[in-house]
Amino acid sequence: MTILSIIQEVCKVTGLDVPTDVLASTEREHIELVSLANEMAERIAQSYDWQVLKNVATVNGDGLTESFDLPSDYRRMLKKSQLWSSSSQVALTPVPDADAWLGMGFPSLGMMSRAWTLYGGQLHIKPALASSATAQYFYISKHIVTAATDANKAEFTADDDVFRLSERLLKLGMVWQWRANKGLAYQEDMDTYEHLKEQLVCDDKGSRSIRLGRALDVDTTEYQQGIEP
Repeated sequence: MTILSIIQEVCKVTGLDVPTDVLASTEREHIELVSLANEMAERIAQSYDWQVLKNVATVNGDGLTESFDLPSDYRRMLKKSQLWSSSSQVALTPVPDADAWLGMGFPSLGMMSRAWTLYGGQLHIKPALASSATAQYFYISKHIVTAATDANKAEFTADDDVFRLSERLLKLGMVWQWRANKGLAYQEDMDTYEHLKEQLVCDDKGSRSIRLGRALDVDTTEYQQGIEP
């Protein structure tokens, strides 16, 4: 379902005139609807670590470089994100506090393993990865919209753009927020939206045990939920 189709459905429910195009329209009502669509899409995307928005980034060591640019579509780390190096069997140590990073006494790292932090729009690793080593981490993409060309992007800019997450959830969210913005009754619509979002989150977790042989059950729930770095 395109964003135009979603907005048309919203208009039918809210009693607005159904448009034939919206993104290129200069009518105030259409501009409001597009703005609401982008706002609600962003709100949905940030509410949970959705599987479809998870990507893996890889950085390559050269023995010298300690700072690496983040992916162009990077929004944030997963809520339980870890950084893994090909040269180690344990995850790198996260240092989320900036002052702690500065005060750790580098390069004297004999008391701890390799560490990492984020600042200035870059990933920083100390000591530097060896030239043959790589490091990987999961992150959440900010590209929540797919264009007709199949390219992903951050917001709706054309009538045939498609939301990468639940189109029904986006429609329900737009309906209750539109009514709230206009001072109309919206509680029932918001409750329906919240109920569907909870259901989609549960479905997206895929929290089933993976049976490995006969002795080990691995519950994937915690892995898929994530933490902030």
